[in-house]
Amino acid sequence: MKSLLYPHPLSLPSFSSSISTAKPRHLTPPFLKLDSSAVKTPALTVRAALDSATVNGFSFDTRNPTLSSSYRTSSLPKPNPTVLEAQTRVCTGPTQTKPLGEDQAFKVLDTILRSATGELKDEEPVSRAQLGAFFAAMTIRANCFPEATQWSEGESRAMNKYWPLLVRALPPDVVFIADPEGSLMGIGSSIGPQFVGNGTSEMRLVGALREVLAGGHLGFEEVQGCLRDVVPLKSTTEEGTATGVSESLLSALLIGQRMNRETDRELKAYCLAFDDELGETPIADVKSLTHYGEPYDGNTRFFRSTLFVAAVRSCYAESSVLHGAEWMPPKGGVTEEQMLKFMGADTSLTPSQAKVLLEDEGVGFAYISHREARPSLYSLVKLREHIKKRPPLATSEKVQQFVKARGKEAIVTGFYHEGYEDSLLMLMKRRGVHSGLVVKGEEGALSMTTRSRSVNSSKGIPVNYCSGFRSLSMASACEIDGVSRQSFNLEVNAVDYGFEPTDTPRTDRSVLKNIELGLTALHGQKGPAYDRIVLNAGMVDHLLGCDGAEDISVALDRAREAIDSGKALERLWNYVKVSKQVRHRPAMSEEGLV
Repeated sequence: MKSLLYPHPLSLPSFSSSISTAKPRHLTPPFLKLDSSAVKTPALTVRAALDSATVNGFSFDTRNPTLSSSYRTSSLPKPNPTVLEAQTRVCTGPTQTKPLGEDQAFKVLDTILRSATGELKDEEPVSRAQLGAFFAAMTIRANCFPEATQWSEGESRAMNKYWPLLVRALPPDVVFIADPEGSLMGIGSSIGPQFVGNGTSEMRLVGALREVLAGGHLGFEEVQGCLRDVVPLKSTTEEGTATGVSESLLSALLIGQRMNRETDRELKAYCLAFDDELGETPIADVKSLTHYGEPYDGNTRFFRSTLFVAAVRSCYAESSVLHGAEWMPPKGGVTEEQMLKFMGADTSLTPSQAKVLLEDEGVGFAYISHREARPSLYSLVKLREHIKKRPPLATSEKVQQFVKARGKEAIVTGFYHEGYEDSLLMLMKRRGVHSGLVVKGEEGALSMTTRSRSVNSSKGIPVNYCSGFRSLSMASACEIDGVSRQSFNLEVNAVDYGFEPTDTPRTDRSVLKNIELGLTALHGQKGPAYDRIVLNAGMVDHLLGCDGAEDISVALDRAREAIDSGKALERLWNYVKVSKQVRHRPAMSEEGLV
């Protein structure tokens, strides 16, 4: 194997064990210059370089920047763990919900009561967002869930005991969510039926909630109106209000619509509501652009390969935009933003600055943070942690176009729960892209694996299931008819394409381990990570109908050549360098905007 030499090596920072409480700063990227002996053991070289760079390059107070959990903002208030555990069980769908046992139900309601009366001393207080999510779930379960997932006998007994006390201790908005018609709890109460909210924004939200809490659905304009009224969410007061809107009401809406299983029109409303937040969308002068929509909450168990796949595909003019967040609940796993930040890249690029990177012949891909592209929706991170389960935004945010292209466009994303693959493809067609692909990846991510399917695998859609469409002309998906669009679905078996079956490497929340696996693969070391990157680059090219990828064998060989030649590694380090330079360039003109 030939040596992989980065053409512009920089010296690594010296090792330091001091810990500072200063604001975190980017680390100097370890541009690696490897001699022939180093190439024989790239994993050791990569780890040594990253370990050396890490301590001096980060000032993460007492946190460990190699773990995804350390990227959670310390200023965010933590949710109450007792109620959060209950939310895990009840804030989900009509078949997945697990009713609480009597002991847990009594403990949860006692915790809520003591928090409301100021007597809870041994745990975090129960937030208004938690109250909204929990009681919305209880109301929807009672009103419209099948018998198996309605209230258990233990839940009913606990509610009968505590509700007469809670109705006097809880604020009116929470009482409304728990008993909107005043009849659910068995004691007459006029609070729910008479509640209208404070101000026009809350009045619209309350009206929508009455429908959602009864198991109903909202129209496109109604969802968009509610969202635009209440976000961005500002800092919360002690009374649990933000921008004049109760967090309990908003959390009830978000979790309620998810539990009712969003309709296509509701998902479209979430997907498109803030498209114009930053003005016109930049247009990159590239012939092909793929938007990768990984789950924003990251991976907690397995290698996340998409960043390295993007570097590979850029070598043969298949440009990619990755988008996500540094840290996002509920999983708080490893994300592309964490990896790029760890390697020293600037992760605060605007869409216009990302356009520059896409057009740079030495880079050809870009990452855009949710924080920069959709600041209004990013303001909901704390709320999303406190509602515990994924809201509709967790689906819609994966299908975004923060930059557009003069050439063909495609969107790739992943899914976990059956049924959402069709909704995601619907959103892609609504976006007007030429091709779209959804993948049932491990952890609900979009990467295919090379492992063999277990004979004991659970029922339902298997891992590596792919579904999508590709246009047979340059017309966008909004312009073409069904005859001009080719749909497909298949289960990808990596063995059929010459790969040895291997388990996906585990990272277990380690940012450093994920980077090490990716860089080692881009140095040309064969193994599970290398195969996973090649499979996902070549197979995506083939399924999307990219130029030169009509033959899957040719597509896979093209990806291997990009790695083995050292081009993909060079592209990745170019990105780290250029991402910092582009922030200091003069502001862009209006040329290249929609």
